[in-house]
Amino acid sequence: MSAENVKPGDKVRVQFRVTNNGSRAETAIVVVSGGLQCTTGCRVEPNLKPGQSQDFQATLVAPQVHAGEISGLNISVGVRLDGQNSFDFKMVYVHGPGTSQPGAGAPQPGGDEPSSEVDGVSGQVRDASGKAIGGVALTVRDSAGHEYRTTSDQSGRFSIKSGAGKTIAAGRITVVAALDGYRTARTTVRGSAGDTASVRLTLTAVAAPATTAPSPTATAAEAPQPETSAAEAAPPPSNLSATRAAVRCCRSSWAAYWSLPAWAHWP
Repeated sequence: MSAENVKPGDKVRVQFRVTNNGSRAETAIVVVSGGLQCTTGCRVEPNLKPGQSQDFQATLVAPQVHAGEISGLNISVGVRLDGQNSFDFKMVYVHGPGTSQPGAGAPQPGGDEPSSEVDGVSGQVRDASGKAIGGVALTVRDSAGHEYRTTSDQSGRFSIKSGAGKTIAAGRITVVAALDGYRTARTTVRGSAGDTASVRLTLTAVAAPATTAPSPTATAAEAPQPETSAAEAAPPPSNLSATRAAVRCCRSSWAAYWSLPAWAHWP
């Protein structure tokens, strides 16, 4: 690599060699990726004879970093050859505004920088089944408040080393792993001066929300009709028969009355 410590916008050139260790000619697929933006030489597909090696070069650009932060990012070179995948990576540290210039020595915020530091932090990220997860965003925070960022490679591994322009203080070191579709994982280890702190994180997939069929719209039930008894439902009894009987009775009475002699009509 042309540089290990850079500022946002700086270019980094990386050189690498690909060798065909097989017994026949093969076309290799070579891809350069990682936390820096690749601009040239990002993908090549050379045809290599058995035992043949070929050198390549790619150019990448460092991304923007928040003020006061130093972000550790991987440059990853992946090769697929004869049905096999191989990866290698290097770490580049991008210094945001307000941090020490690359190569200028350890930053001294507030003048209280601890004198002891760990050699680095490395580890691996897996899912609940034990499968390695690449592309996980990792944040490493030491006991002095320094914060570094990196991403895991295809094998789930990551590494941040102490060096010029960056220090990882001994003591409590917190590592946070985040990836879309998984619950954020966090772990804390104790780093000793001169040692590399080893971390293993497990990400648990977020369960997809259960799809619930929409409830059918409730339809207002028709108001129940009041029960009607047979007596209430039946029409009132007719008085026709009684009326007819009364008429017959009256007719008979009047007929008898008028059949009397005239003098009987007087009171």
